[in-house]
Amino acid sequence: MTAHALIVCQWLLLAGCISASIYTVAAALAMPFFTARHKSNHHGGRTVNHPHRRSLWGALDASADPFAQVGVSVLKPLCGAEPRLYENLRTFCEQRHQHFQLVLGVSSPHDPAIAVVRRLQAAYPTRDIELAIDTRVHGSNLKVSNLINMAARARHEVIVIADSDIAVDADYLDSVAAPLADPGVGVVTCLYVARGVGGFWPRVGALFINEWFAPSVRVAHAMGSRRFGFGATLALRRETLERIGGFDALKNCLADDYWLAEHVRELGLQTVLSRVMVATDVIEPTFAALWQRETRWLRTIRSVNPPGFVSLLITFPTPWLLTSGWLTVSLATRSAHAPLAAVIAGASATALCVGARLLLHLRAARRSRTFWRDLPLVPLRDTLLALQWLVSAFGSHVVWRGARMQVGRPAAERSGQLDSLT
Repeated sequence: MTAHALIVCQWLLLAGCISASIYTVAAALAMPFFTARHKSNHHGGRTVNHPHRRSLWGALDASADPFAQVGVSVLKPLCGAEPRLYENLRTFCEQRHQHFQLVLGVSSPHDPAIAVVRRLQAAYPTRDIELAIDTRVHGSNLKVSNLINMAARARHEVIVIADSDIAVDADYLDSVAAPLADPGVGVVTCLYVARGVGGFWPRVGALFINEWFAPSVRVAHAMGSRRFGFGATLALRRETLERIGGFDALKNCLADDYWLAEHVRELGLQTVLSRVMVATDVIEPTFAALWQRETRWLRTIRSVNPPGFVSLLITFPTPWLLTSGWLTVSLATRSAHAPLAAVIAGASATALCVGARLLLHLRAARRSRTFWRDLPLVPLRDTLLALQWLVSAFGSHVVWRGARMQVGRPAAERSGQLDSLT
């Protein structure tokens, strides 16, 4: 390599280090402290006014509670008896909302989740809890197939889809339904806090969500992006779901949560990121299981947003701060003619990235004990992410709940979606 080419490579690496440091600062500042609670009617950077608005709630008096008037059907597709399934489902039975229905669906009469649902029905006899057992398969996405079978049982005007491993507070339904009083809002979605259940690798997996995925979404949101939708919560009006062609429009999609929200945006309606944060469980007990899940997520991101996937390269702080530290030492000790500005920039990028990464870990930790316990895992987590990103740049399939699915949006599905909108 010539001296000129070496200098160019050093400057390119330095630019990457500086970019990663700036991103890490932004990610740390974008994260809220977990003591914050959503109590206002201000959603996604815009205020939703409910009084005197006529919509699916009908004519409302200024003093009326709009959320007491609308019914909500919660659809939760189930598959197997997860470690905390009963505890998570119970939080949906303890909502303060006055009119809601809980539809729990399985695709096999032998699914172990059925016993959990029966236990739930016995514990909450006054709640409207319906179990849907339907073996019909529609398309390649088995979760969506389950939703198609469940949808006919939904009786209310607002539909909330939530994954099976989600736990919520008692005001959850009121909060996620609130923005839908604005006819310009099409779908409401929620970010989530991860809890590792069962040992070392679930703890590492929780850091994937809390210290990489959630901050990256918040940075994108702060920069004006609304191209997201998360299976933790998707709330929309029934008529909006019908306008996009129902769940049938998603039956061959890998990223069904993203595409549901994207179909709604194609109608000219807005996506709101609720300030409510729900909880999710990470239960993968082994490195292999965790690797498979996280590379599936990354390949899914690649399939729906290739430029965004490429930009993720700067979101793994530890490899970049190690690179900037090495580059700074190399420039200062081995390159007699290295510009002083480059040395200073490299040292500054390293220090800034270290400080920002610690701040990000602090803001993502819910307790001081969690901060110190998981601090040694931070370099492992960042390095593992970088390797997963590299592997996820290749490959055309993922494995999800035992089913092999193609990465990308099938041409047949795209055509069907266009037909449903015309």
